Amino acid sequence: MDRPAELTRLVEAYVDASRSESEQAVSLQELASLLKKDIVSIGSLTREMELYLTTTDHVIRSRGVLLLGELVSSLSSKTMEKATIHSLTMFFVDRLADWRAQRGALVGCLALLRRKGDVGMVTIGDAKAAIQSFRKNVHVQTHGQHDRLLCFELLECLLEKYPEAVMSLGNDIFYLVTEATEYEKDPDCLLLMFRVVRLVFQLFSDSSGPLDSEAEGLFDILGRYFPIYFTHSKAKDIDVKRDKLSEELMLAFACTPLFEPFAVPLLVEKLSSSVRLAKTDSLKYLSYCALKYGADRMGEHAAEIWCSLKREVLSSPQEPVFLSNSMDGLGLSDNEIAKEALAVLAAVVTQNDNIYLELLINDTDINMIFDNLTTYEDPGNIPLESKHKLYGVGRLLSITAKCSISTCNKMFECFFPKLMGNLGVLIFKASDNGFLSVEQESFRTPNFGPLYLSLVLLESCRDLIVGSNIPITEICCSLVMDFSASIIKLLSFFMGDDGVRSETVQFLCVKGLQILATFGGGFEIVSKSLLEYILTTVVAEIFVHHNSSFMWDLALKALASIGSSIDKYQEQEKVLCYMAIVVGKISSLLTSSESEMPYALKLSIASQIAMCGRSYTREIIQVLETAIFSNLTEFHADENIQPTKIVQLLDCLSRTLLPWLQESGGFEDIPEHFVLNLLEEIKHAEAVNMRTLDKDVFDAIMMSVKLSASNCTVTSQTMVIDKAYSIVSSNSSFRLAEYAVDSYKLKELHISLELDKLSTRDRLVLSLFSSIVVALRPQTCIPHVRAIFLLFMENFLKGHIPSAEALGSILNKLSSTAQGNKAVYNCSLEEAIDLIFKMSISNEQAVGHNDNRTSIVDICLGSSNSKLLQANAIVGLAWMGKGLLMRGHEKVKDITTTLVQCLLTDNTLKPSNSEGIPEQEAHSVMRCCADAFHILVSDAEASLSRRLHAVVRPLYKQRFFLMVMPIFQDLIIRSDTGKRSLLCRAFAYIISETPLIAIIGEAKKLIPVILDALLMFSENGDYKDRMYSLLLVVSGILTEEAGQDAVNENARSIVSCLTRIIQYPHMMLVRETAVQCLAALTTLPYARVYPMRAEVLQAILKALDDPKRRVREEAVRCRQAWASITA
Repeated sequence: MDRPAELTRLVEAYVDASRSESEQAVSLQELASLLKKDIVSIGSLTREMELYLTTTDHVIRSRGVLLLGELVSSLSSKTMEKATIHSLTMFFVDRLADWRAQRGALVGCLALLRRKGDVGMVTIGDAKAAIQSFRKNVHVQTHGQHDRLLCFELLECLLEKYPEAVMSLGNDIFYLVTEATEYEKDPDCLLLMFRVVRLVFQLFSDSSGPLDSEAEGLFDILGRYFPIYFTHSKAKDIDVKRDKLSEELMLAFACTPLFEPFAVPLLVEKLSSSVRLAKTDSLKYLSYCALKYGADRMGEHAAEIWCSLKREVLSSPQEPVFLSNSMDGLGLSDNEIAKEALAVLAAVVTQNDNIYLELLINDTDINMIFDNLTTYEDPGNIPLESKHKLYGVGRLLSITAKCSISTCNKMFECFFPKLMGNLGVLIFKASDNGFLSVEQESFRTPNFGPLYLSLVLLESCRDLIVGSNIPITEICCSLVMDFSASIIKLLSFFMGDDGVRSETVQFLCVKGLQILATFGGGFEIVSKSLLEYILTTVVAEIFVHHNSSFMWDLALKALASIGSSIDKYQEQEKVLCYMAIVVGKISSLLTSSESEMPYALKLSIASQIAMCGRSYTREIIQVLETAIFSNLTEFHADENIQPTKIVQLLDCLSRTLLPWLQESGGFEDIPEHFVLNLLEEIKHAEAVNMRTLDKDVFDAIMMSVKLSASNCTVTSQTMVIDKAYSIVSSNSSFRLAEYAVDSYKLKELHISLELDKLSTRDRLVLSLFSSIVVALRPQTCIPHVRAIFLLFMENFLKGHIPSAEALGSILNKLSSTAQGNKAVYNCSLEEAIDLIFKMSISNEQAVGHNDNRTSIVDICLGSSNSKLLQANAIVGLAWMGKGLLMRGHEKVKDITTTLVQCLLTDNTLKPSNSEGIPEQEAHSVMRCCADAFHILVSDAEASLSRRLHAVVRPLYKQRFFLMVMPIFQDLIIRSDTGKRSLLCRAFAYIISETPLIAIIGEAKKLIPVILDALLMFSENGDYKDRMYSLLLVVSGILTEEAGQDAVNENARSIVSCLTRIIQYPHMMLVRETAVQCLAALTTLPYARVYPMRAEVLQAILKALDDPKRRVREEAVRCRQAWASITA
């Protein structure tokens, strides 16, 4: 290659302004590649470009300098010699004087100045030359946006990396920055401009001379941009967001205390603006700048700031969240301006507490509120403006009192005795024996105003001292101790007074007791007798007002909040007090039937208290377990006892407390003990009367066992499964012990169909064992797994569904190799599959006359004379297939093939036995086979789920869908009417459980089959759920952009189908969804939908008269959408 000629070609391709941008980019890329590979050096390239860098043609010269700058920028990580860096730097510095080539010079200078020390940096001397040339030759605001951005980037780089060079300019740097920043409007440039101003003042922070003289001028420029707002018509197209710009401007405002004389008055002035954005930004800036400017400077503006903040807080229309679901505080609903104003107040009071305390105490508006407090008796009768002012005063007192112990003392000293006097509360201390002897008759009707403000101060004091080392000798603590007994008596009296109609006052009474009960300092501020009195009172309210949801809810939340606070700070004496009164009462509540409170409410109390603190959890759960076992015993002994209570107990434990225990951690032994104790109870129980077996109780027991066992550790699960195994193996009703001895020799499994002969206890034992197996982790040791396989096979063939679920769970979690899991005693997954599918099964009454031994697959295909056995085998096969499908095992293909053959084989329709089997029974077997596909693809949260540690391969449903769909499409098209409905049923199960994204990819092929299935299902009401699930799939395809091609191709068929099923009488959701789908079709191209307009409008008239309002509303929308399609 002729290198000079090639370089010339590439250079000319870039500098030639007539070339396209893509050609210029390619030439730049190729030149940069040559430099990076050291094929050409930057020095030799510069010499080759000399003509282009010095020519009098300003276009070529500017393009040449820009090319060199871009090439230097591409070499930022490549080492260069000092001489090369120096010569390049001085070249670009000189080029800054050439205004036509300034862009290239800026690019080059910036690239060189940004270089790091390990690859060669620009010297301080060269950086000084760069900043001086920039000051002399570059007029930033005369350039376009891109070049101005380069200028600000160059200034930022010099200020960050070469501060010594910048300082050499002296005062000129301020002139430079002022000239560069004035009148800038571009958001990207402004972002850098604010940073440049901040960096300049940080650089000269130790030098007062130039800063004092130039601060006002620079702030005059900065102040013009406050508050930041975009006038751009498409602000969303701007890369720099308003919040980011506003944050940078705030940092610039606060970069030096010298901005204080100009910034604070501006911000205070903007607080009077009617523009919400100006107010919120002013408050945010004030809060931040106050910390940076310091107490002395901010103190000069205290009066103006106080007046502005007070105005904003007192005029806020928001009210405290009295009746919310939280007992955390007397807070406010979400009001950004009020919250920001209070944040500013907290900052400035912390800096200058004496100044602001004097302003607050002597404020005319606040004193007027206090003078009129006695008129604020009923919150419902207070004028709205006065109410807002009252709440505003409360917020001002609260935030001020929380700033420090000195401000809290001053607030209490000035206001608390006055408030107590308004309430008629006198100083009274509890006697030595803790008995409260305040006369209740001395209390007058609670005055809302003083009550609210006194609780605000109490809460502020509590929040300040709780968890701190503040001594109780402080004024605020002393006043709380002096008045606490009388306040508690007053609040307790009016909390239980039915004559108090205001829910707000009732809330304040409960809240006040909660505040006083959660004061820190042990029993020194609020004595033990007072705490006991509070807890007893609140507990009594729960019992008395269990028919009033409002007071009951308030009291329970207060009790939980008190318990949470006591537990959080671990004050052991208070914990013991809470345990004795609250937890003790709950224990007697759960075990006693004396209270008229509904049992569901009792359990709600128990669960709330158990979850409010770890100190009470074990005690309450132990009581719950005791109640569960005692109620189970009574339930089995007396058939007249309703199952509701035992179901509620089990649900409370498994669905409410167990998830909390798992999330909290540290309670791993609790679920283990529950399952072990339950097994022990069952082990020693006598045979139970069959009539007492209730499905709700049975299901609740199984679910609680599954969830409890799943929360156990591997070690705990090993103990649980060993215990369960020993119980089952010792039961003579099961042949587990026999199977354990002969599992390797056994070649034939003999079964009977007499599951109902098992006692209630035996069925419970077997189901509990199955539930425990389902909940095991894959790492947990399973004893004698081959024997367990045989036990579950025997029982699922008898119709025991939990055994089938357990077998599927084991196949899902079993290791692929025997060496991979010693827990299975050298039984790998492949060996387990061989054992199950190759084991001969015999039953004299169930199989054919010629041979009474057959495999499970043969039974599924109809070799048995018993359709019950065949149906049980199909269900078991489906659950085993589900376990293998979820883990992605290839055996699922064989199982799927078997199930498809079951749907198609004539043996199920025409039994071979001479006596004949009713056609209805044979049809039920085929329906069972179709439903098996639902088992395969549906989410089984109660048996095979991540919560129960199932092994789940990603995208397993999508893979199964792609495997079986071609088969079903072909079979549905070729099948006769009898089998077609069942094939469509299985097809519907698969489609409805497959993620939509997988269906859309095959939508063109699937839509005709889906429509055919919908029309077939619409003939009767048996398939209404399948219809609805398929319509949801159709709706998803219609609304997804990726499905539009398929919808467009099948639009006529879709409309024809939907117009026929909008009158489906058996399910309202079907009609509603069909109408919605018709409306969605209007988004198709005009030429596609207009020919069908008349047909749809005619059909939709019938939906307008639908008996259900929701359908009629959707029909109106649909009609409007189609009517708007005009010629």
